[in-house]
Amino acid sequence: MPPYDANQFDPPAPLTRVTLRNPKNGSATSDIPMLLDTGADVSLIPHAALSALDLSASQDRLYELVSFDGSTSYTPVVQIELVFCNRTFRGQFLVIDQVCGILGRNVLNSLSLVFDGPNLAWDEKRTA
Repeated sequence: MPPYDANQFDPPAPLTRVTLRNPKNGSATSDIPMLLDTGADVSLIPHAALSALDLSASQDRLYELVSFDGSTSYTPVVQIELVFCNRTFRGQFLVIDQVCGILGRNVLNSLSLVFDGPNLAWDEKRTA
C-alpha cells in the first residue's frame, strides 16, 4: 500500500504519482504528484507538467473553480491522457498552478480504492 504523504500535508494525505501523455505526439512525463481527493468533482493537472509534454492550456475557455471555503478562481483546460493504476483516462482536464495536482471523482469513481486512515496508506482494491 502506498503511504500517505506527511511531508507536504498536515494531517498526512493520500498521494500518488501518475504519468501524463500528450495525445497528439505520444510524449510522456511520469512521477507527477497527485492528491487523491474524493471531495473534488474534477481532476486538476499541475501547470508545470505541461511544458515537458509540449502542451499548453487553452485560454479560449476558462472554468470556474469553487474552493471548499467558497472562494472562486478561473482555470484553463488541456486535452491530455492520464495514466493511474494501469488505466488511461483521456479527455479534458483543468490546469492549476500548484506543485501537486488533484485526482477528483471524475477519475476516482472509475476505481475501487481502499483508504486505510489508521495506517496512513491507500491501495487499489482488485477483484478476482
